[in-house]
Amino acid sequence: AGPGPGLGAAGLGAAGLEAAVQQVGDANWTVILSGEWMVQFHAPWCPACQQIQADWEKLGKLSETIGIRVGKVDVTREPGLSGRFFVTTLPTIYHAKDGVFRKYHGSRVLQDFQSFVTEKKWETLESISGWKSPSSFAMSGMAGLFRLSVWIREVHSYLTETLGIPVWGSYIAFAMVTLLAGLILGLILVLIADCLCPTKSKYKSQVTETTEKDDEDMEDEESNHPQEETDLDWDLRTAEGNNLSDNNSGDDSPQEEASPEENVCSGEDASRGKESTNLNQPSSDSEEETSVRKRKTIENS
Repeated sequence: AGPGPGLGAAGLGAAGLEAAVQQVGDANWTVILSGEWMVQFHAPWCPACQQIQADWEKLGKLSETIGIRVGKVDVTREPGLSGRFFVTTLPTIYHAKDGVFRKYHGSRVLQDFQSFVTEKKWETLESISGWKSPSSFAMSGMAGLFRLSVWIREVHSYLTETLGIPVWGSYIAFAMVTLLAGLILGLILVLIADCLCPTKSKYKSQVTETTEKDDEDMEDEESNHPQEETDLDWDLRTAEGNNLSDNNSGDDSPQEEASPEENVCSGEDASRGKESTNLNQPSSDSEEETSVRKRKTIENS
């Protein structure tokens, strides 16, 4: 009968120590944002975690005496929290004071845990702030990635072990899902970009309209220039034709002796004809070019 009560007392003592250490998970991790905490990240398969387990439970029993709360996180059950705190080694211990976190680097025995809190040695450590803070948006995304990795591992195990699909078949399935997800995300990004930047299409339409107007103006100018050149050529040919007709009429008339007055008039007319011919003809034309042009005019008439 004696050993029975003794074993019962020991069992109750162990149960009391275990109850003093609070389990922290994704559902209730925000409780460590208020008050003072000591939190340990561990795994059942970790030998170093098993070695400090007894001292950690004793620290939980003393938590009310030294004015802190003690918790622990099983990373195999809570991958999101291990990603949020970016846990890469086990065991990892954090001290939290009103949402400000510091990583513990001391010896992992009860006396050092207790002095770290009572002597406020944590004040000498640099706090985790900025994007590395567990409550930041970046670390929330990291927690999601860790949960996604665990989910993918579970799906892979289900496909290969439960359904009997070959490993390469599981890899192909994940590759196809990844490509499809990438295409969908790319389409969504393109639609968002079109909605946020609609001014580019308007700018292109304005540039197109301006280019079309410039082309129309150039075509109008080109259509007007030939008409002007045609009018100038027509005036030049008319003047040359009149000069030739005057010369021909003078050649066909009989050669008679004229009076002094008639000679004077004919001299004036001839001089006027020469002046008009010189005005109508370009200065750069030679006499041969003028005679050739006159012959062509006579043949056309």
